[in-house]
Amino acid sequence: MKNLSKAALLALLSGSILACGPQKTEEVTEPMAEVEDAKTPSLTLLGETEESLITCESVLYDTETGTIYVSNIEGTPLEKDGQGSISIIDKDGTVITQDWVTGLDAPKGMGIANGNLYVTNINELVEIDIASATITNRYPVEGSEFLNDVDTHDGKVYFTDMNMGNVHMLDGGEVSTISQGHESINGIAIDENGTIYGLDATGLIMWNEDGSTSIINSAVTGGDGLIILGDGNFVASRWMGEIWFVTSDGQTLMLDTKAEESNTADLGFIPEDNVVLVPTFFKNKVAAYQLDY
Repeated sequence: MKNLSKAALLALLSGSILACGPQKTEEVTEPMAEVEDAKTPSLTLLGETEESLITCESVLYDTETGTIYVSNIEGTPLEKDGQGSISIIDKDGTVITQDWVTGLDAPKGMGIANGNLYVTNINELVEIDIASATITNRYPVEGSEFLNDVDTHDGKVYFTDMNMGNVHMLDGGEVSTISQGHESINGIAIDENGTIYGLDATGLIMWNEDGSTSIINSAVTGGDGLIILGDGNFVASRWMGEIWFVTSDGQTLMLDTKAEESNTADLGFIPEDNVVLVPTFFKNKVAAYQLDY
């Protein structure tokens, strides 16, 4: 890791600001409600990349091109040091382009819209033209402190500020705040109908048409990465090393890598293969798991 020891960065993460996941991470012991003949959701390791993706925080699969993007913090989570980068890997776990875009500041969540890759960059949203791998716009967010996860829908870019508890939207070149008051809001995902889901200190939440929110699952709190599977099923990660299968009826712990000190940050997903892509943060690699449910 460049310019900062692992011990020093761990100390930072244990302070008032957690790098990629909220601090509310109570242990969840409730099993998913028993359903006769139901299959237990599981993850099976398929493979890993080499350990060159320094402090990898987020993975994004482009469903149109098959490209897999990885954001690498490299420096510290809150410092504008220009050390951050975006890499490209393939489904086999090969690092295709290590330094596709460089010069970023602790990049985290990513989303694709209108031929651009959008990535959060501490207190701004950065727009990268995919065809030229060039930064074309920067959208500062006044008052923001820790911009984190990103998703897109219908040409709009939605992203969270974990510290301030806000959800922002970029539309037509303008940034607006569409929701406030969500403690430790991190993961965000939008379904095909435009319904917004998020992970905060209260658990898995859903935005209603009137702008209010409803809690879908109150057990898996402090979530990081969020995947919408459909039919009321979700996958959610906790940064410290947990991945959960989540529904409104219960939850199943599918992966626990805390003992190995392997983090589970902002997840990617390959829907046609049912493969979950896990950025391991300090382990500097992306792991691929087959999802069975």
